[in-house]
Amino acid sequence: DVQLVESGGGSVQAGGSLRLSCTAPGLTANWCGAGWWRQAPEKDREWISSIGIDGSDTYSNDLQGRFTISQDEAKDTVYLEVKNLKPEDTGMYFCKTVGYRCKQPGHWGQGTQVTVS
Repeated sequence: DVQLVESGGGSVQAGGSLRLSCTAPGLTANWCGAGWWRQAPEKDREWISSIGIDGSDTYSNDLQGRFTISQDEAKDTVYLEVKNLKPEDTGMYFCKTVGYRCKQPGHWGQGTQVTVS
């Protein structure tokens, strides 16, 4: 199975930036893209962005502008850069395998916590 591990979260001040990483050995070999979701305390998990195995990216209309998704296929890693962080960006950030050609869709990582004050 593709195992996803998120990292890069932390505590930052408003206005700062973070780059989150989602490392998933076998991601490319299984023809998977990956997406990022986040979940604030007591709120539903919401989708942020996804990137396909062909590099095509999509973003939530509500969140695009401060988020940039990218990938390094050689490292089987997908990144999410977040700029101008706001307190409402606080939450757990998760990645998941996606894509209609993905042999192992729907695999979630354990998440990485982002706290903005």
